Amino acid sequence: MKIIFTIFVALNILFANSISDAKFKKMAIKGSKIAKVFCDSSKLPSAKGDIDKTIESISRSGACANLDKRKLLYIAYYLSSKSKIKKRVDVPSGAKCPVCGMFVYKYPKWAALMVIDGKKYYFDGVKDMMKYYFFDGDFKYDRAKISKMKVTNYYTLETIDAKDALYVYDSKKYGPMGRELIPFSNKKEVDSFIADYGGKLMLFKDITPKNVMALDGVELK
Repeated sequence: MKIIFTIFVALNILFANSISDAKFKKMAIKGSKIAKVFCDSSKLPSAKGDIDKTIESISRSGACANLDKRKLLYIAYYLSSKSKIKKRVDVPSGAKCPVCGMFVYKYPKWAALMVIDGKKYYFDGVKDMMKYYFFDGDFKYDRAKISKMKVTNYYTLETIDAKDALYVYDSKKYGPMGRELIPFSNKKEVDSFIADYGGKLMLFKDITPKNVMALDGVELK
């Protein structure tokens, strides 16, 4: 039974990484209805930011009796929708990453933003944003005209200035483009994440073209 639950959670982590805002809202509404009927609201935990952790917290709380895993997933999205998110990268529908061409709006929890000479560029992860930032031979623009670089806190989904964020480098948690630099706001979040998924702490100033490409298995000389 434990193996089945682990597989279920793993599948839903992948689903959570790619869910659109519209689907998120629909699932949260459904979760709200399920929670009102089947759960003791006084026992429901707060969202943990990460959907899989929220599901585990609901199960441990005893707030909802005899619910299948799908209903627990809906409730997890409901609790996540209740979390106070200060500000998030608002990715327009159809926005594509200028590095890999993927639709960024499908991956809101991984979204990063650069504003260059007044124009917004959206990325499906910090790794691709840093490629766009570093490799002037491939991406030609005036770096002096970068006015903003924003990344998304993995746990809270709030926007952080890229240069102020703390990053976990090369953990077991993959983003849309594989191995990643995963942003957080403080050391406590970093320590909690590393305890679960491994990796190492890295500051913005420590990020180099070499370690960015190493995430893709490419060795720069």
